Amino acid sequence: MQLRQDADGIIQESLAAILPDAAVKKALMGYTFSAGRIVLVAAGKAAWQMARTAAEVLGERIHDGIVITKYNHVMGEIPRVLCCEAGHPVPDENSFAATQRALDMTAHLGEDDTVLFLLSGGGSALFEQPLIPVEELTALTQALLASGADIVEMNTLRKRMSAVKGGRFGAHCAPAKVLSIVLSDILGDPLDMIASGPAYPDRSTAADAHSTLKKYGLHLSAAAAALLDRPLPAVLPNVTTQITGSVRELCAAAARAAEKRGYAPILLTDQLNTEAREAGRFLAAIARTHAGDGPLAYIAGGETVVQLKGKGRGGRNQELALAAAEGITGLSNVAVFSFGSDGTDGPTDAAGGYVDGGTTAALKAAGKSAATALAENDAYPTLNAVGGLIVTGPTGTNVNDVALVLIR
Repeated sequence: MQLRQDADGIIQESLAAILPDAAVKKALMGYTFSAGRIVLVAAGKAAWQMARTAAEVLGERIHDGIVITKYNHVMGEIPRVLCCEAGHPVPDENSFAATQRALDMTAHLGEDDTVLFLLSGGGSALFEQPLIPVEELTALTQALLASGADIVEMNTLRKRMSAVKGGRFGAHCAPAKVLSIVLSDILGDPLDMIASGPAYPDRSTAADAHSTLKKYGLHLSAAAAALLDRPLPAVLPNVTTQITGSVRELCAAAARAAEKRGYAPILLTDQLNTEAREAGRFLAAIARTHAGDGPLAYIAGGETVVQLKGKGRGGRNQELALAAAEGITGLSNVAVFSFGSDGTDGPTDAAGGYVDGGTTAALKAAGKSAATALAENDAYPTLNAVGGLIVTGPTGTNVNDVALVLIR
């Protein structure tokens, strides 16, 4: 019970520490706006939280605005700002309709006007105006999600199929100025890849896109394939970009929360980028090696991937935790948990998963097995059966994931 209470406390305090409010306020207070109109466009899982903060700072200076975020992520009205919810991780008709509203709002602006563009992870699906048929874009997105491609590989392809990605939205807003405040959810903070870089010059190449297609055995129509070689904006002189938040900050917040509870924090990495189940097994091995050395908190931040081979429900953080369960079986002083900072993990309402030394026995008693669940990508109902889901609800931020090993 104490391990789970400590885990829940670390999760809550970590998330509270990385909400984007303070960073957005700081960025806005340090920027001198021109005398013209300010049009607010916020896209991503943290869009509502970022837009609400901007509205508190700028008030009636905002002439018009729109928020485009994931379903169930709008927490109330924002003055002069239209709040829309849309599909993620696969874009839907609401994504396209809301993006068109944003394009209409930002068309025909003058040199004295400013587009305040608040961008966070998830924007690749939420902020979209496709250059290929919707059915083909949906199929491509689903194939990439199932392939195990990482977010950089996915966005290298998706930006070339879009009228707003790869710097095209920034170019669309010209001659108006664009102040882009970006909440990073990608390792290393590559601005051209976060939400596929709508207001940042593209750094990937057509060769990179072709290579990704070949690597995962994906196929495009002739029209879509031709888009791979279509140039994207190389410079955007009208855009100023400020980046805020990162998984590094999330790891630091988790370390502080763990230390407060008596654990000595050890940062393993803030660049975790591997198969979710492999990461879980590795963390379990660390736990077994150091089970007698506690109290310790090993921390690993980043973004794992899952290859979809089954037809179950789950997410990468749930799979990571479930994969660690067998390796820590019988260790009464050890827990492993992993969660997404946005409060959602895959197409579920859970943020992640928690296991400890008693999870394997509890699963057996419930007639379930971690191995079977992993083979079917069915971590959600399996963890749910033993109280192993982490549920936070939408958090208002999105700076990737963090996994911890707690040793009491």
